[in-house]
Amino acid sequence: MTDKCLEFKNVCGKSRKFALKDVSFALEPGYIYAIAGENGAGKSTLMKYILSEKTLYTGSILFEGEEIDGRHAAVMNGIGFVSEENKFFDERSANQIGELLGVFYDNFDMKLYKETLKSMDIAGSHTYMKMSRGEKIKMQLAFAIAHGSRLLLLDEATAGLDPVYRIEFFDVLRKLLAEENVTVLMSSHNMTEIEKNTDYVAIMKDGRLGGFNESI
Repeated sequence: MTDKCLEFKNVCGKSRKFALKDVSFALEPGYIYAIAGENGAGKSTLMKYILSEKTLYTGSILFEGEEIDGRHAAVMNGIGFVSEENKFFDERSANQIGELLGVFYDNFDMKLYKETLKSMDIAGSHTYMKMSRGEKIKMQLAFAIAHGSRLLLLDEATAGLDPVYRIEFFDVLRKLLAEENVTVLMSSHNMTEIEKNTDYVAIMKDGRLGGFNESI
């Protein structure tokens, strides 16, 4: 059994306007890792390579020691994704979303989902389209927790949110890491925020990723 949650080994990828260049790193459970960089640096593309059912890269991406290529459904059971770009049923309530989408995960716990929503002050009857951006992010995080995610991918999850919510958000992450065997990988362009709230930071620029260094 590997002690690494996520590994990239010489991962490269190219689209019409962008290239990810020879990215390698390994993440251990129990920490919050952040990738910092300007918009267009490649942060979201890196996460897309993990989440996509299609293989969009060369090299290797491993989740808990096994290649993700060809194992998309199994891998998604253990990975939670939180992003403004995430698509949910706009006209459904938080509880209905759990009931509809939870069936796609082997270990989805509806009771835990409702309890987590309540702890985050999100009403289960509240429809997704009427939620604030912060509430949507909280609901997504609650959903990821409820299906037993061991890797949380947070793509600019705190961008544009008020300072109080940001504090609450990182408090939830720290509590989760203290209680569960979880790894967090987040992207952000806010260096001040991630240096204060994460354990390790790497800089991405023009598709290249530097090494992860301990946060200040």
